[in-house]
Amino acid sequence: MPVPDGWMSYARPEQSTSRREPKMDLADLVDPVHTVLCVVECQNGVVGPASSIPAVAAAVADADLLARLGTLAVVARSVGVRVVHCTFRSREDLWGGNRNSRLFAAARKSEVQQVEGTAAVEPAAELGFDADVDVVVSRSHGLSAASGTQLIPLLRNESVATVVVVGVSLNVAVPNTVFDLVNAGFQVVVPTDGSVATDADYGNRVLEHTLAHVSTLTDVTTLAGVWQR
Repeated sequence: MPVPDGWMSYARPEQSTSRREPKMDLADLVDPVHTVLCVVECQNGVVGPASSIPAVAAAVADADLLARLGTLAVVARSVGVRVVHCTFRSREDLWGGNRNSRLFAAARKSEVQQVEGTAAVEPAAELGFDADVDVVVSRSHGLSAASGTQLIPLLRNESVATVVVVGVSLNVAVPNTVFDLVNAGFQVVVPTDGSVATDADYGNRVLEHTLAHVSTLTDVTTLAGVWQR
């Protein structure tokens, strides 16, 4: 999806003499000094061949998303941008997990469960997980990687200002995570080809009509190029 014209953030903008929304320099916004890359739910049990949400896994495969995110993660690490894997995990008996939506009900009935300590909760191999530098922030409830988890306190402790959000999916977890980060005062950058939805047209509409209003849209190639300058 092309980046909608005029949506390049509101933070520290250069003054504009026009009535159009001011643009911010992307390089300043994603300066490695204050930026992290947040990869949402790209774990084996969600995006892999054995997935609890086959429609999401199929969309990921169709878009070749994992290879693209793996390349972005390599670039991020090379310039000192921390890669944070936001995963979902549950107890084997599912105690404490949500029951209050159709999504949760379906997940509880799935043959594939995101049980802590199993391969299902490990980041997909294509992401090149590096245990020496990457960070894993897991949750066992809710729809957001940022609500009620350790993510926001960790980011604040490291003086992070900008969070690049990628992963799955544009149906639920990515928008929820973006909203919670924005509500917490962070700048959020969303590469339009860094996430997928189970329906591509719907995903594009989420980006254009919702996330473009609260985050800075770019694409993986542009972002990687900025980091590599």
